[in-house]
Amino acid sequence: MAKITGFLEHDRRDRSYYSVKERIKGFKEFLVPLNSKELKTQASRCMDCGIPYCHSGCPVNNIIPDWNDMVYNNEFENALKTLHSTNNFPEFTGRICPAPCEAACTLNIDDKPVTIKTIECAIIDKGWKLGLVKPEKAKNLILKSVAIIGSGPAGLAAAQQLARKGYKVTVYEKNKLIGGLLRYGIPDFKMEKNLIDRRVDQMKKEGVKFKTSAEIGSKIKMQELKKNYNAILISTGSEKARDLNIPGREASGIHFAMDFLPIQNKLVSGEIKKKEQQITAKNKHVVVIGGGDTGSDCIGTSIRQGAKSVKQIEIMPMPPKLENKQLTWPNWPLKLRTSSSQQEGVKRDWSVLTKSFEIKSNKVVALNCIKIDDNFNEIKNSNFKIKADLILLAMGFVHPLKKGPIDELKLKLDNRGNIEASIDNYMTSEKKVFAAGDSRRGQSLVVWAIREGREAAESIHEYLS
Repeated sequence: MAKITGFLEHDRRDRSYYSVKERIKGFKEFLVPLNSKELKTQASRCMDCGIPYCHSGCPVNNIIPDWNDMVYNNEFENALKTLHSTNNFPEFTGRICPAPCEAACTLNIDDKPVTIKTIECAIIDKGWKLGLVKPEKAKNLILKSVAIIGSGPAGLAAAQQLARKGYKVTVYEKNKLIGGLLRYGIPDFKMEKNLIDRRVDQMKKEGVKFKTSAEIGSKIKMQELKKNYNAILISTGSEKARDLNIPGREASGIHFAMDFLPIQNKLVSGEIKKKEQQITAKNKHVVVIGGGDTGSDCIGTSIRQGAKSVKQIEIMPMPPKLENKQLTWPNWPLKLRTSSSQQEGVKRDWSVLTKSFEIKSNKVVALNCIKIDDNFNEIKNSNFKIKADLILLAMGFVHPLKKGPIDELKLKLDNRGNIEASIDNYMTSEKKVFAAGDSRRGQSLVVWAIREGREAAESIHEYLS
């Protein structure tokens, strides 16, 4: 490493945010990057630890110590090449990945890991700014074609890898714009969509064709794709949301998170107009059921829309504030985390079971809840009520939608309802049809989707070779 004693001389310092008062006025990103001098200082903290556990913590196996060293030595172009060698879209992961690499960092034993995610984001942002990110066209074309269904991170990563090998690649997306979950599920204040647009532009120049408003199974049949392409990759994500079927569920004012979040993204992009907004948190008492990232996104969006109040409840017990390093490191720990959206003004409660929705004139007005113990047993006389005009269900996703490619091809599923395909070759039960990302592994992280897209592309290449 360039500075062997860097971790001894400098404390961890990460990116900051605009103030809550300022950032909730709109949907722009609110991160304040580190300056060049501080970035170099933070890169110097990457120690010569012998076994870089950050590699195993990172699903795409980013070569983290190498590009930290390059940043320290002002070798940004080499750092960018090294970063791109494992990750197609570091500007996405540098913003929305929870950074399991930092949890695995040797310096995390002392709760002061290297600011890996921040450095990663700075490398790619500077690379775009300096014009170093350019289309990489294939040197030789291969007269074989691949159809990719779904334009989320798995589909985009696979498309780019295959196009660069020389294949004719066409991406089919059922929505009007490319990006899948990145486009419609991640709020703009976490990741602005121009980041997707410039990657799509790059991929078009690399030879990838995009077809939008093209839902496979209705407008276009799988048999048609099988006839016209040498291989097909299904990367449609895990869109079947977990429901809460309790008394009162039929009332208006109760929505899945992914019925709520895309509307705001479409408003920001201009895809729809304000008068077309079907769900809004403005002037409402909002309750978010579910404590994960999607629930957090609902909180930040509701606050920006002008909610009267926002409360988040979770059936699981409150996690410990700090993990036991001797038991968990270098694995991802269960501990209390507070997102930037949760910092903006939300009341959180744990070990809460929702018993029923209270209704008046077919509209939800409250939740009837009860506290539970760590074994999920109801605690006597702990019933309580939460006032609510809008309830957002953010309890995760159970499996991909069956309608479309799965039903048409009668694809074999695993015991969780995901498409069955081994990581050895990502091939489904149907000849020349592959699957990757959340549709195969279940609800997961963007960084896992990118990894699976890359690996599936390599499997398709081997198959067609």
